[in-house]
Amino acid sequence: MPFVAFAGVLGGLAAVRWAYKTALRINHELEEMRLSRVAEAAHRGDIQTLKRDPATGAYRPG
Repeated sequence: MPFVAFAGVLGGLAAVRWAYKTALRINHELEEMRLSRVAEAAHRGDIQTLKRDPATGAYRPG
C-alpha cells in the first residue's frame, strides 16, 4: 500500500512539473510574438503617442 501512495505522489509531481514547464514555454512564445508585433508597429510608425491637451489637461492621441 505505501508503494502505491509513493508512486501516486511521484506521478503527481511529474504532472505538475510538466504543466509548469509547458506554461513557461507557452508564455515565452507569447511574449516573443507580442514583442515582435510591437517592434514591427514601431518600425512602421503605427504607434501613436499621447499629447497633453492644454485646455483640459487630458492626454489624447496625437
